[in-house]
Amino acid sequence: MRVVSGIQPTGNLHLGNYLGAIRNWVRMQDALAEGDRAQAAAGDSAANSQCLFFLADLHAISQPHVPAELKRGTLEMAAALVACGIDPSRSILFNQAQVPAHAELQWLLGGTARMGWLGRMTQWKDKAGKNREGQSVALFTYPVLQAADVLLYQASHVPVGEDQKQHLELARDIAQKFNNDFGETFTLPEPIVPPQAARIMSLRDGTAKMSKSDASDMSRINLVDDADTIMQKVKKAKTDPEPLPGEIAGLEGRAEALNLVTIYAALADMSAEAVLAEHGGQGFGAFKPKLGELLVETLRPISARFTELLGDREALDAILARGAAKARELAAPTLTATYRALGLVG
Repeated sequence: MRVVSGIQPTGNLHLGNYLGAIRNWVRMQDALAEGDRAQAAAGDSAANSQCLFFLADLHAISQPHVPAELKRGTLEMAAALVACGIDPSRSILFNQAQVPAHAELQWLLGGTARMGWLGRMTQWKDKAGKNREGQSVALFTYPVLQAADVLLYQASHVPVGEDQKQHLELARDIAQKFNNDFGETFTLPEPIVPPQAARIMSLRDGTAKMSKSDASDMSRINLVDDADTIMQKVKKAKTDPEPLPGEIAGLEGRAEALNLVTIYAALADMSAEAVLAEHGGQGFGAFKPKLGELLVETLRPISARFTELLGDREALDAILARGAAKARELAAPTLTATYRALGLVG
């Protein structure tokens, strides 16, 4: 298997980023490595699964941005991924901008992608809104870059959530048409639907996702928050006066209570039903300290490693440079084959 996935390099990482995406990446990396070890032990010398995780800084410039913030966000995301468990010795971690083949292949695929396909992209419609004429060309064509991101490495599998299924289908359509028109060049990637990620909501509003853009820092648990800050935020998290129910149905209409139970369940690797079976009947005065302690215990090593990495710019740059060198090496045969298939080189 060769798994490829990317993430936007946003800064100010919080609990929602970790439980919503990053933890699944780490588990996927570890599962593939364990599978390879088992195959090798059984005598399979061809066992060589790979994970490529990239920071989508080229995608980030499709919308207005501040260059210094993009650079800082890229480094912060790299530090966060490593701190959370992405191992650069087992996975290839890099940022797109250091691998020009991504942009090259996007242009080469531009002759195969169709305007009608891109115009039907749901995220284009959502992000462009009513002012489509005022949007950048990059925002319209970035699904072609997404296709290039995975086709470049002959990815066998791509993790997708509900919001990305359409983009992977487009990548497969582009690959299939290119193969039909110019000869077999690309692997058609299959989707991996990861385990349902916890949907982490704001600590101030259980109906809104936890977000770095929320004006109130009390709405989120940041990866760099210290133990006292975490306990204070959990203590002040919005709840209701009712105790926790014994069954999940009892959380209907109680968004803030459901959110705290969801966070506890995700951190403890339990179902929400199991959390309620254990803590049902308790008031939040008893439940919140337990949740806070679990958060502190989980995030302390991540926060320490994250802070350490951010303080060592050379180490971060070296991790991304090594990953980019490996990615460029993997990308070269596909890029050459694409130029050749199009008649651009002999």
